[in-house]
This record gives sequence, structure tokens and C-alpha cells, in this order.
Amino acid sequence: MTEIRTPRLLLRRWTDDDLVPMAEINADPEVMHWIGDGSTRDLEETAESIERWEEEWDEEGFGLFAVELLGSGELIGFAGLSVPEFLPEVLPAVEIGWRLGRPFWGQGYASEAAHAALEFALQDRGLDRVISIAHISNTASENVMRKLGMTPERDTTHPVFGTPLRVHAIDLSEYQG
Repeated sequence: MTEIRTPRLLLRRWTDDDLVPMAEINADPEVMHWIGDGSTRDLEETAESIERWEEEWDEEGFGLFAVELLGSGELIGFAGLSVPEFLPEVLPAVEIGWRLGRPFWGQGYASEAAHAALEFALQDRGLDRVISIAHISNTASENVMRKLGMTPERDTTHPVFGTPLRVHAIDLSEYQG
């Protein structure tokens, strides 16, 4: 089982106990504002998502980690890697992404988890390039991307929802660890 420990977090595979807390995160309109068309997701949709994320682990050897606080064991969201099939123009590519519950914003958890996932991508999985995609107005996510050493690569539009997106990227040669 793939696990990564950071000073404050445990990044790990998903368990049945993660469904309800992740569904609560996905049900928060502020959390979901920058995701897809901004729609919240219910328990059933969250279960389907977790199932897809676990399938990606099995098929690709990477995926989205469940992220929990080391001190309490509380699930705070996810961070990790996925293939951004929703945006064919960037394929083949691997995207780093994250989603945390609102009580955990502004404490550096997203950067800490994303840094661990990026290191996993470039050092453990041997990827030579990783991208990240965000709505252009999502300054919090773009700040995390900058902290990871990623730079803007292109602006585009979500092919389904028509929202403006910015693609950031980092190559292994640029990675500072």
C-alpha cells in the first residue's frame, strides 16, 4: 500500500471510512466552486469518484491520495495525480491536483500534500513532466502551483463548461525537491 508521510499529513490509498467525510467536502459549494461547473456532489457521486480514483491507481500506478491529519487521523481531502482526460489538448499528461475541506484552507496543507505528490511523481514514478490545471480566477490553487515551482504554460477553455483555465507545468529538470 502506497503511503507518504509529511510533517503533518499522511497521504494514503482510500478506505471505506473515507466516503462520508469526502462526501461532506464535495457537498460544500465553496469547495466545489472551482471544480468543473461548480456543482456539489452527493454521497453516491463521491463513491463513484473514489472508485474511479482507486481504479486509476491500479491501472496507472498512481492516483489521488486520501489526505489525513497525522495528529487526529481526520480525512481533510485529497491530493495526487491523475490523467486529465477532460482536457484532451494537454494529453498525454499527468496532472497534480488537490481538494481540501474548507476548515483546512490557509494552513499550508495543500502545498504540503501537493509537494509530496509532486516528489512522488517525479522521483518514485519516474515522470519527467507534471501539469496542473486551474480556473484562471482560482488564485489559491495558482499560489500552490507557484510554490511547487510550476510555471504557466497556456491558457485555454474547459471544453464542456467553457470556463477559462490555465495550465501550469514543471519538468523534472526544473524540479528543486
